[in-house]
Amino acid sequence: MVVAGTAWVLGFFIAALGIATGQLWLVYFGYGFIGGIGLGIGYISPVSTLMKWFPDRPGLATGLAIMGFGGGALIASPLSQALMRLFGGGTETEDLATGLVPTFITLAISYGVIIAAGAYVIRVPHADWAPAGWDPTGVTEAPMRTNLNVSANEALKTPQFWFLWVVLFTNVTAGIGILENAAPMIQDYFPGITAAAAAGFVGILSLANMAGRFVWSTTSDYIGRKNIYLVYLGVGIILYLLIAFFGGSSMVLFIIAAIFILSFYGGGFSTVPAYLKDMFGVFQVGAIHGRLLTAWSAAGIAGPLIVNSVVESQAKAGHEGPDLYTLSMLIMVGLLAVGLIANILMRPVAEKHTIENGRTQGAKQYEYKS
Repeated sequence: MVVAGTAWVLGFFIAALGIATGQLWLVYFGYGFIGGIGLGIGYISPVSTLMKWFPDRPGLATGLAIMGFGGGALIASPLSQALMRLFGGGTETEDLATGLVPTFITLAISYGVIIAAGAYVIRVPHADWAPAGWDPTGVTEAPMRTNLNVSANEALKTPQFWFLWVVLFTNVTAGIGILENAAPMIQDYFPGITAAAAAGFVGILSLANMAGRFVWSTTSDYIGRKNIYLVYLGVGIILYLLIAFFGGSSMVLFIIAAIFILSFYGGGFSTVPAYLKDMFGVFQVGAIHGRLLTAWSAAGIAGPLIVNSVVESQAKAGHEGPDLYTLSMLIMVGLLAVGLIANILMRPVAEKHTIENGRTQGAKQYEYKS
C-alpha cells in the first residue's frame, strides 16, 4: 500500500509539473505510467488482504473492495471539476485549464494523506485468526474449491489460469462495448433522447456497474464462482441478442438489458479474485490476480476498438439507428460464447502444481494453516 500510494501521488506531482512547464510527455509519464503503476498495485493489495480477513466469505470481501474502486470515480470526477472551477475562477475552458495544476497538487496531497492512513491500519490477519463462529477445521475441500496452494509462476503453467484469462477478457470486452458508447447508442436507438437524458443513462449504467460488483460477487459465495460466471456469460448472451434484435422496439427492454449487462461487467471484476482463491489458494493469490488483470488491459483496447470500428463501417455502408450496432452486438455474443465455453471447461487444478507437492521454491518456507 505504501508503494502504491507513493507511485500514485508521485504521478500526480509529475503530471502537475508537466502541465506547468507545457511538457505533455511528463503528463503521460507521471499520470499515465507512474500513476498507473500505483493504481495497479493499490487495486490488488486490499483485495488479497480482505480475502484473508473473510475466509468464509471471499466473494463479499472482494465485492466490497472492488465496489469501492469503481465508486471512487463517482467522487473523484465531480471533485476534480469543482476544484478546477475553484482554482480557475470560472467554468470556461480557459478557466478550467488554469485550475489544472493546483487541482493536481491538491488531489496529490489529499490522496497521500488518505492512502497513508489506510496503509497504517491495514494488516494481514494472524495465521491462526478466524471469524467469530467460523471453524476452519470444518471446511472441506469442494470440487471447485481447493485447500491447497499454487505459486504465481506455477499458476501460469495451468490451463485454469488461461481459461480464466479468456473468461475475464470476454466478459470485460462485452461490458466495455456497451459502456464506451452508451450515450450515443441510446440516442441512435431512440432519436428523441436528449443529451441530458443520455448522460443520465450513462450514470445509471455506472451505478449498475458498481452495484453488480458487490451483489453478484456476494451471491457467488452461495452458488459458487463457476456458476455465477455461467450467469454472467450465458445470460449476457441472451441480453445482447435482445438488444440486437429487439432493443430498438422497446426503450424499457433496452435499458433493463443494458443495466444487467453492466452489472455483470462489474460482477466479473469483483468475483474473479475469489475464483482465483478457489482455484489456486491464498498463497500468492494477489500476484496471480495481477497477472490475470492483463486480460482487463487487453479488453480495454479490444472492446472500444471492436464497437467503434464496426459502427464506423456500418455508417459508411449507409446504416443508421439501431442497425449501426447490430453487428457489434452479435460479435459480443460470439465473444461471450467463447468465454462461456472456457468457464465450462474449468476444472480443479492438478495437485502436481501445488506447493504442498513441492512445486515452488517457497514451499519450504510456506506453512498453510486452514
